[in-house]
Amino acid sequence: MMTDLPLDQVRTLLAVVDEGTFDAAAAALHVTPSAVSQRVKALEQRTGRVLLMRTKPVRPTESGEVVVRFARRLARLERDARTELGMSEAGEPTRLSIAVNADSLATWFLPALTRVPRELRLCFELRREDEDHTAALLREGVVMAAVTSWPDPVAGCSVRALGRMRYLAVAGPDFAGRWLGAGTGAGVGELISDAPVVAFDRNDDLQDEFVRGLGGGSGASVLRHFMPTSEGFVDAVVAGLGWGMVPEVQAEPLLRAGRLVRLAPEGIVDVPLFWQQWKLDFPALAAVAEAVAAVAGETLRH
Repeated sequence: MMTDLPLDQVRTLLAVVDEGTFDAAAAALHVTPSAVSQRVKALEQRTGRVLLMRTKPVRPTESGEVVVRFARRLARLERDARTELGMSEAGEPTRLSIAVNADSLATWFLPALTRVPRELRLCFELRREDEDHTAALLREGVVMAAVTSWPDPVAGCSVRALGRMRYLAVAGPDFAGRWLGAGTGAGVGELISDAPVVAFDRNDDLQDEFVRGLGGGSGASVLRHFMPTSEGFVDAVVAGLGWGMVPEVQAEPLLRAGRLVRLAPEGIVDVPLFWQQWKLDFPALAAVAEAVAAVAGETLRH
């Protein structure tokens, strides 16, 4: 097995992953699809590993993710070198790809980005993903940094604790009276497993975690509405479609206004959040990390 990684083959693999197909990668690289296929096969022969799953879109294997991470870091270093040598286009901004969960995006994360010095001329490319899954985008090399619930550093990344995002079990007053026995003396734990529930998507298990904590072994009801935006989720709970776990910062003004009610004093789930980023000597990424940590320190529970 040959041990070097030819750069044209590495860049070709990255193009296939980014474009999704061999044909699209060929168009992006201005070569033939046959040339793309030959380069990928040659790289697989050199590494002795299958690097791509030939699906639609194409996906990297675990070994392929290693090469993709290398390719992205190589591209980043190449851009930095071009800038230092005066070879970049005048005024060309730096683009940072970051994965962040929807609730952070809707509450505290955007103010952090506004604190990054403007003279750095950064363009942010945000990827919205559940906090339990943002680390996968780092592992695949899709993003350079992520807000994640994963405390163990992804290979080649550093990690720092940000704090805990608190979620409250809430519902609209009418819904609570109709489904959860509000004012009747019936316990929430006895009724909640059958009550309609709002979830962000099929990966969202906060509601199930809360119900299991009340002794409901099977989790929340199968009467489940999926609302894939943070704002839409809150609106659905306020409207009475179901109950749900709402971030404390979003729930508190609605509780004060009487538009939501707490379901139980113990109706709390804390989700720890961490910042993970590539280990690169990259001032722009360091500046973003400091801004994120500062705002998280002011906003999240510790």
